[in-house]
Amino acid sequence: MIFNDVFPFSAIVGQEDLKLALMLNAVHPGVGGVLIRGEKGTAKSTIVRGLADLLYPIEVVSDCPFSCDPGGEVLCDDCQQKRQKFQTHLRSQRVVTLPLNATEDRVAGGMDFNRAVKEGKKVLLPGLLAQAHRGILYVDEINLLDDHIVDIILDAASSGENRIEREGLSFYHPARFIMVGTMNPEEGDLRPQLLDRLGLCVEVESEKDPEVRMTLMEQREAYDNDPAAFRKAHEVQRLELARKIIEARDILPRVGVKQELRGFIAELCATNNVAGHRADIVMEQAARAHAALEGRIRVEVEDISRVAPFVLLHRKRDAAPPPPPPEPPEADNDSRENEQSREEEKQEQETAPPPPRDDETSSPRDDSSREDALSPPSLPESSRDKDREESPSDKDTGGDQIFEIGATFQVKKISSPKDRQMRRGSGKRSRSRVSQKQGRYVKSSMKRHNNDVALDATLRAAAPFQATRTIPPGMTIALKSQDIREKIREKRMGNFLVFSVDASGSMGSRGRMAASKGAILSLLLDAYQKRDRVAMLSFRKNEAVVNLPPTASIELAAHYLKEMPVGGRTPLSAGLDQTHRLVSAALLKDPAIRPIVLIITDGKSNVAMGWEKPVEEALKFASIMGDDDRVQYIVVDTEPQGIVTFGIARKLALAARAEYCKIDDLKAESLVDLVHGATGEKSVGY
Repeated sequence: MIFNDVFPFSAIVGQEDLKLALMLNAVHPGVGGVLIRGEKGTAKSTIVRGLADLLYPIEVVSDCPFSCDPGGEVLCDDCQQKRQKFQTHLRSQRVVTLPLNATEDRVAGGMDFNRAVKEGKKVLLPGLLAQAHRGILYVDEINLLDDHIVDIILDAASSGENRIEREGLSFYHPARFIMVGTMNPEEGDLRPQLLDRLGLCVEVESEKDPEVRMTLMEQREAYDNDPAAFRKAHEVQRLELARKIIEARDILPRVGVKQELRGFIAELCATNNVAGHRADIVMEQAARAHAALEGRIRVEVEDISRVAPFVLLHRKRDAAPPPPPPEPPEADNDSRENEQSREEEKQEQETAPPPPRDDETSSPRDDSSREDALSPPSLPESSRDKDREESPSDKDTGGDQIFEIGATFQVKKISSPKDRQMRRGSGKRSRSRVSQKQGRYVKSSMKRHNNDVALDATLRAAAPFQATRTIPPGMTIALKSQDIREKIREKRMGNFLVFSVDASGSMGSRGRMAASKGAILSLLLDAYQKRDRVAMLSFRKNEAVVNLPPTASIELAAHYLKEMPVGGRTPLSAGLDQTHRLVSAALLKDPAIRPIVLIITDGKSNVAMGWEKPVEEALKFASIMGDDDRVQYIVVDTEPQGIVTFGIARKLALAARAEYCKIDDLKAESLVDLVHGATGEKSVGY
C-alpha cells in the first residue's frame, strides 16, 4: 500500500488512548491486537492507516504471496522448498481491510479457480490472512462477523500461522499481523471467549470540547485542500514517532519486570475478577512495550498503571464472589426440609400483611387433567384434600403483594445453539439456517433443496475435470449434475422466550421480587430488540397460571409483569408442569420455533402435586423436561447468599440439563455466556 494520501498519525486530534494502544502493538505484536469500541465517525480507520504510515518498510521474498521474511525462521511451504534461492525487495507494511461479508475461503484461502480450469490442478489462492502477514488486519464491525470467521482470524493471530485443509488442499503459511477490530456495543457484543483473545480494548467517543472540535475541522480542511503540503508540515513529527517505535523495538528484548511488579499485575487481575490468566500475560507484555516506548529497560508501576485499563476494560467482571459459607451440619432429608420450611415461613412473615380471615380460604385445584407423562400418578381427591387439611405447611400464609419493578440493565447475550434445521422467519437473536433464498451465503452443499445454485462452489467442483471433459460448442466449461452445489444460507431469527416466574411469598423478602422484575423487564426489552415472541407464567400458592400466552407484544408482557402479585407457598412442580405444557403446545403448533425458557426461582418448593416430597418431585419434573433437546433452559437463581443456603435451584438446573446463573449474572458485564453458541452444547454452567 502506498501512503501518499494517508492523514498523518501525529496530526490526529485527541484519541490519545487509542494511539498509545496501537503503538504498543507496533512495538510488541505479542500484545495481541486492539479492540476499538465506540460510535462511528471517531477517526478509527484513519488512525489505523496512520499507524501503518509510521511503520518501517519490510524485506519480503519476491513473488511470494505470503510476504515471507527471507531472514525469518518461519516460511511458507513454497519458500521452504527454495530456501536461500529467492530474490527479495522492500515494501511498505499493509493495512488489509476485512469486508463484513467475507467468506471462509476468502479469509483463510481456497482453491484457485482459474488455474484449476486451465491446468486441471488444485492450487491455493491465498486469502486475506496471507495478505495481512507482517502488516495490519483491520476488521470493521467485528461483532457482526460470523463467529466461525472470527474464530479463524483469532486462531491465526494467536498462533502466528494459518493452516488450510479444505477442497483437497493442504497448505501452511505464517500469519503474523497486528489485529485491529472495531465495534459499536449497541449493535451487539462479541462472545466473551473471543473478547478475551483480543489483547487491548479502548473506548472511543467524539470530542465534547467545542475548541477541540474546531481544531479538528481546521485540520481536516487543511488536509483536504492540499494533502501534500499538510503531510509535509507534519513530516518531522511523523519521522520522530517512527524513530521512537523502531528504537522501542530494539530495546524491548532487554526490558525486564521485577517479581514484585508481577505480583502487582496478578493482584490487579484478581481484584477485577478476570477469567483465566491471559490478562496477566497481556498486561506484562503491554507494560514492557510501554517501558520500551519511554526508553527504559525496567518496567515501573506507572507503565502498568497506564496499560491496565486497556487490558481490563473488556475482561473485568463484577467483584469476585465471596468465599462460600461453611457447610451446615449433616442432617437427614426430613430435618433439612423442616429447616427450609421454617425459613420459608419466617421470610413470608417478614413481608406479608396480616393473615386472611377464616372465611378467606383457598379452594383446592382440580388436577384431573394432568395425565401426561410429566405428571405423577394422581392421588384420590379425598385423600389429597385430607392431606392438605392435615398439613399446616401447605396452607397459604399472608396475603398478596405487588412489588414495583426494580432497576433495569443491559443483559448479556442469550441465544440458542446452532443446529442444522432449516427454518423460515425473521428476527435478530439466534443464527439459523434458512430455507428461503434470503440471508447470508455461508457455505455450499451437494444436497438439492431449492435450486439456490452456488455458482462459485459449482465451478470449483467442476474445474479439476475440465481437462478430461468435452466442452460443448459455445461453452467455456463443461458441467455435470454431480458438480451442482446449492447455497446454505444463514440469518438471524427470533426465539420464543418463556418466563416461568416464582411468585411465592419467599420471593418478596430482601427485595428479591423487585430485582427479579427488573431482570425480567431487562430481558423483555432485549426481546423487543431481537424481535422475539414471549410468554409468561407464574406459580404461587397451590397453582401455576399462564399470565400471558405467546405474543409478540412486549408492552403487554411488561404490563402483566408490573401487576404480578406475590404471596403464598411455592408450588414449583406445578410451575414446571405448566411451563412444559405451554412449550409443548407451541412446538406442536410450530416445530421450527426455538424456545428459550427462563425459570426464575429460589427453588424452595414446599407444595407437591402428588405424595412425594416437594423438592424431590420438582427435580423429577425437571429431569423429564430436560429430555427435550429442542428447548433451551436457563435457571435463574434468586436465593440470597447467607450462612445457610439450600442450592435447590442449582440442583434443578442440573436435573433439567439447563444453564445455571445467579440473577446478577444476567448483566452484560459478566464474561460468561448463558448459551455456548460456539460449541452448541447444552450444559450446566458450573
